[in-house]
Amino acid sequence: MRKFNGLRPQDAALLLKLVAHPGQAWLGKDLAQALLLSPSEVSEALARCRFSRLLAADPRTLTVHRRALLDFLCFGLPYAFAVQPGAPARGLATGASAPPLLQTFGPEPAYVWPSAVGSQWGIAVEPLYPQAPAAAAQDKELYALLALTDALRLGRPREVALARQLLEQQLLVPSLAPPVYA
Repeated sequence: MRKFNGLRPQDAALLLKLVAHPGQAWLGKDLAQALLLSPSEVSEALARCRFSRLLAADPRTLTVHRRALLDFLCFGLPYAFAVQPGAPARGLATGASAPPLLQTFGPEPAYVWPSAVGSQWGIAVEPLYPQAPAAAAQDKELYALLALTDALRLGRPREVALARQLLEQQLLVPSLAPPVYA
């Protein structure tokens, strides 16, 4: 096994993808295609997540340790993968400007992942990993979880509090069955 050099941003996205679709049997190539990563990146991400105890050690299952993931998202991710709003850009809404928080906070000021996929203008926010906007555009459940994660990364207190509450509801509900890694 390779030396562990810490988690990477796409590892969090991979775990969120697994949580977004509980009980689904995943092949590595299917996860790679869904997240727009290479199969080797997915394989390495799974190994890092297992080493970090965010994913069950059994390589035949993809059981996410949901409480550990929630703790990492709320207390580690905003510091490990911090983000600063940038210049105005066109892209896909994120953070408090995206569907899970949009009803509460409204569209202004809009935060966006700069991308040709989206059509909203707002303040640019670097996505968790480069392919996140395209992967989110294909999967509304993943999109919602990534947007909540960005609300944590942006760090505005009211948004962070509500994002934590919504993530807790999403992550700590019992899933149907643990996903199987075929």
